[in-house]
Amino acid sequence: MIRLKPTIWSLLLALVCEVAVAQNNTNSPYTRYGFGKLAEIGSGNSRAMGGIAYGLRDKYQINSANPASYTTVDSLTFIFDGGISLENTNFSDGTIKKNAKNSSFDYIAMKFRLAKWGAMSVGILPYSNVGYSINNYNPNTTSAESSYTTTYSGEGGMHQIYLGMGVKLLPNLSVGANFSYFWGDFTHSMSQVFSGTSHMPYSRHTAMEVKSYKLDFGAQYTHRFSDKHQGTLGVVFSPGNDLHNNSYVTTELGNTTTGYSSTENDTVFSAALPVTLGVGATYTYDDRLTVGLDFMFQKWADVSFMNRSDAFCNRTRLSLGAEYIPDPLGRSYLSAVKYRLGLFYSKPYYNIDGQSAANEYGITAGFGLPMPRSRSVLSISAQFVRTQGTSSRFLNENTLRFCLGITFNERWFWKRKVD
Repeated sequence: MIRLKPTIWSLLLALVCEVAVAQNNTNSPYTRYGFGKLAEIGSGNSRAMGGIAYGLRDKYQINSANPASYTTVDSLTFIFDGGISLENTNFSDGTIKKNAKNSSFDYIAMKFRLAKWGAMSVGILPYSNVGYSINNYNPNTTSAESSYTTTYSGEGGMHQIYLGMGVKLLPNLSVGANFSYFWGDFTHSMSQVFSGTSHMPYSRHTAMEVKSYKLDFGAQYTHRFSDKHQGTLGVVFSPGNDLHNNSYVTTELGNTTTGYSSTENDTVFSAALPVTLGVGATYTYDDRLTVGLDFMFQKWADVSFMNRSDAFCNRTRLSLGAEYIPDPLGRSYLSAVKYRLGLFYSKPYYNIDGQSAANEYGITAGFGLPMPRSRSVLSISAQFVRTQGTSSRFLNENTLRFCLGITFNERWFWKRKVD
């Protein structure tokens, strides 16, 4: 009979229920633009290694960034993986400094083998997150009653649930694809409140609800140079596509005290996902040292958003990472720990007044802690990310993020023999 673990199923159910109501949190004013802050793609090991993923082939982890990697799982294993993050961010515009603490759901996924030639994965991933509130006081030295405060605020985000498959075409060549159902909603609001009563307050709310799909295609080629030296090349391509959405704009003049008029219009806004190309390479020595390099390019400049053809800049990311295991078969616990380190540079897609708004620099580190008497792993990592505005009038952000991921890697599909 197939051996199942009720405790794992219970945990899986609890996490799925939690994800159903979970909301990613952020306070970044940059999420005012476009779809907001785009989420990282990658599980616990990838996040500690600077975000490299396209060339990673780890049979003990799930790598949803490249579906060709699914073929690493063996015939007896069912892998379940989930992760969360806690972060602290300092914001500064050169004069005013603020601080915010947030938590977020990172990913939940599972992977299992279908046959000798292929494997499958299914999971839920965040795509983007919107969350900000900005107040701007505009004094009028001539007439105090004409002074007003403008508030910009927004909330929401988008998620995707994917079903993926990896297939071995040759012993050293795998290809794969993810099909994702894409959904979410977000609201951007602007309001003006005057100091005096001679002017009525004004507000404008723009909301969009998205339901669509997303496709990702991947390939990995592995070459073993000798018994201890191995290299893998990976590539991922995601075609762009338009997003089906329901949108509306609501404007209000006045309030319940002064009396108000409200107007709501259904509006067809343009929204789309960009063409994405990712390439990566990893080198592995003696199954103990892994070093990788990734490059990702997203052609956001060709994407129209809310009927604006110049809403975004192209996005790029360059990542470098490494993992070292002193001795996987050693008697010491510390010799079996996976030590991870990485760094990355990214140019986000934020476009302010026709200018690329920021650059991101990050350094990452973490551990893969083996759980006793199992092949499961607890991944703990820390990331320091500097978002540097490209102009003195743009915001700077320093984020310290702690990521916790747990990978249940158990032999579920073996059959017990009875003599």
